[in-house]
Amino acid sequence: MRANEFISEATVGKIGNRKQISTKGLHKFRDESKADRVYELNRIMMAAASTDGTFVPDIDGESWAGRYDIAAPYTQEESDMLMMAYKAAGSEYHDLNKGDLKSKELAGTNTQSTVKPFKGYKRK
Repeated sequence: MRANEFISEATVGKIGNRKQISTKGLHKFRDESKADRVYELNRIMMAAASTDGTFVPDIDGESWAGRYDIAAPYTQEESDMLMMAYKAAGSEYHDLNKGDLKSKELAGTNTQSTVKPFKGYKRK
């Protein structure tokens, strides 16, 4: 038996009675603005993981990325390749680091221990 014989997507927006009977716990949802479905699925699954079903979890409506895809080039060559790819695909893009490809640690990194000192622990 082939997969398309028991679940198909041939009928847009509808599932037949016979196929619906063979499914369990079937929900269909989408963002009210009918925007990015992958992003909406991510937010829904994150919210589902934050609750036990007895309360509505308090999550942010969007992450800092919002409904944009994210690409993180490591080298200038990769950055150049992405710039040409954006142009070829007609994609809008924003360089959040303004061309800076250098990764820097924050000033406070490795300057203070995260472990609380205990008896016998010598501070330096």
